Amino acid sequence: MDLQLNGKTALVTGASQGLGRAIVKALAAEGVRVFATARNPELLASLATEIGRDGGVVPTVFEQDFMAEDGPKRIAEAALSALGPLDILVNNAGGSRPMAIDAPEEQWIEGMTLNFDRHRQLTQALLPNFLARKAGSIVSISGNLEPEVVNAAMVAKAGLVVWSKGLSEQLGQHGITVNCIQPGLIDTAQIRRLYPGDERRKFAEREIAMRDFGEPEDVGNAVTFIVSPRARYITGIVLTVDGGMRRYAF
Repeated sequence: MDLQLNGKTALVTGASQGLGRAIVKALAAEGVRVFATARNPELLASLATEIGRDGGVVPTVFEQDFMAEDGPKRIAEAALSALGPLDILVNNAGGSRPMAIDAPEEQWIEGMTLNFDRHRQLTQALLPNFLARKAGSIVSISGNLEPEVVNAAMVAKAGLVVWSKGLSEQLGQHGITVNCIQPGLIDTAQIRRLYPGDERRKFAEREIAMRDFGEPEDVGNAVTFIVSPRARYITGIVLTVDGGMRRYAF
């Protein structure tokens, strides 16, 4: 199926590794001109090299600390300057760690800023771009909404989902879709640290219908479809990519 993405433009945050890297590759393979931003210039450079080698559209890379107070503004301005009008925004940057029940305020501020506030600020900076064109797709990568411990990132990601739902209601009339992708256990460096060696196999056989963890490409493929014109009538949803790990039916 032709996803009708050739020539579209996209901004992807947290693009240098893990899910973000896979998302950029999947979009570039479909002919999307991607503005890929992250903190690590070496990883960004290698991403561009790999995509060019594989025949995709080489992305524009931009080194920027997303946590910086002016990070969202700098990213939005640089992306619009480099690519012109944007068709797609993928809010992917993030990080997670367990916290004590009485964790210091600094940890809460860090988790909420990285996983919610900066995404909201970047999206708001780009809303005039989407509204002027009466078109576009905004996708945010959410997280585990079934926490076993206190985790500021999970709280922030839950906020991201609720905010996205409200935004979808207000932007739908302008032809703009807003959705979330909720990954399950995906084979990234962070997850490999949490499930080392045989722990992965044991957990997957016990808890995941597909009996294995997913690959970053699985998330990249889901994002690529949901931002495509083929998904023009899908908005306000949370699409799980988890191999059947979550057992609720609705």
